[in-house]
Amino acid sequence: MHPPTASFLGGLRMYKIVLLGEGGVGKSALTMQFVSHCFLDYHDPTIEDAYQRQAVIDGESGLLDILDTAGQQEFTAMREQYMRSGEGFVIMYSITDRQSFREASQAKEQIERVRRSEEIPMVLVANKIDLESKRVVTTEEGQALAHEFDCPFLKPPLP
Repeated sequence: MHPPTASFLGGLRMYKIVLLGEGGVGKSALTMQFVSHCFLDYHDPTIEDAYQRQAVIDGESGLLDILDTAGQQEFTAMREQYMRSGEGFVIMYSITDRQSFREASQAKEQIERVRRSEEIPMVLVANKIDLESKRVVTTEEGQALAHEFDCPFLKPPLP
């Protein structure tokens, strides 16, 4: 049984997934890799982009409606709107940027503030793992934060 607010497109249940994280952590690159199987090796700041991809969710075909959000501080006011409509969240940080790691906690706190007591699916993603020589956030720190968030901790495969 689907929630009463569930939306469908072409008979497929749509899941609204919101990517959050500071600017430059690789949200767009990861999204493009997931949706189009191509790797972006440049940073073009995003205000808001939406992508769709069919996937199997809980044993059923569904459609992921992925919202790639702006990470720059001047767009933080838009976040609450995304947080109200999101059905799942990917919170991302770069292993090369301590501030982006701190921002991940702030994003989680904002989700909790906007959604109150709702249990919202989310994952924490450590990105830019190919830049090991520039690492400033350890894997253990990421795992500990995911444990604190009570969510899975992921590292994308290397391109």
